[in-house]
Amino acid sequence: MTERFDTSDEQQREDGLAAAALAVRRGELVIIPTDTVYGIACDAFDAAAVTRLLEAKGRGRDMPPPVLISTVTTLDALAADVPDWARLLAEEFWPGPLTLVCRQQQSLQWDLGDTRGTVAVRIPDHDVALDLIQRTGPLAVSSANLSGMTAATDVDDALSMLADDVSATLDSGSTPGMTASTIVDCTGESPRLLRDGVLPLERLRQVLTNAGHPLDEEDPPVEEDLEDEEDPLSYGDQDDEEDPLNEEDQEDQVGRDTGA
Repeated sequence: MTERFDTSDEQQREDGLAAAALAVRRGELVIIPTDTVYGIACDAFDAAAVTRLLEAKGRGRDMPPPVLISTVTTLDALAADVPDWARLLAEEFWPGPLTLVCRQQQSLQWDLGDTRGTVAVRIPDHDVALDLIQRTGPLAVSSANLSGMTAATDVDDALSMLADDVSATLDSGSTPGMTASTIVDCTGESPRLLRDGVLPLERLRQVLTNAGHPLDEEDPPVEEDLEDEEDPLSYGDQDDEEDPLNEEDQEDQVGRDTGA
């Protein structure tokens, strides 16, 4: 039975963060709020926990979850050969609804699934999620819904699908809505739009054009076509338009899970 904590109450918030952090360290799953939809989360470096997360959602290794971090400096610990224009995007739009798909550091001792050597990373603009990540380190996070179902924008929806699989639930009320994060592929010479999400495209275009790297927007999947929001497609196959999303699962449009 999952413990549910109302983060609008100061004591419950602290108790909930402590319980969720302990659960993550034990290799268990938790439900957390984000700035897009609710997510189901675990320690990104615990392979068994990541497997349980995928199984809870009804997902396979071909849909690896994205990773949520709390500081821009953590990007270099997870990603290699990050282009200057990608760093500019991180500085400009993090925390916020922008997921960057980068080449992962080959030295990392983790197993997120069939990532094809990439990792999808973002910093959520949500104080409860950030507080938890600061206590646990990077979290593998997918939208808190069963695969193919609508992403959860409140805790009741998330628990109706995943209550038996999680140890702690942080309830921060309703999330802003069903629109997923925007996803940009940073593994090539030029930025490529993988998913058109909540971040206004005009802002993205302006930053990249000013930096001398116009955005490649050829045939990106639109948010309505995605099934999950915390999952951005499938990590390395940017030509694979499997629907991974619905909201924070709509966050993975790169052959992976779009996450939260």
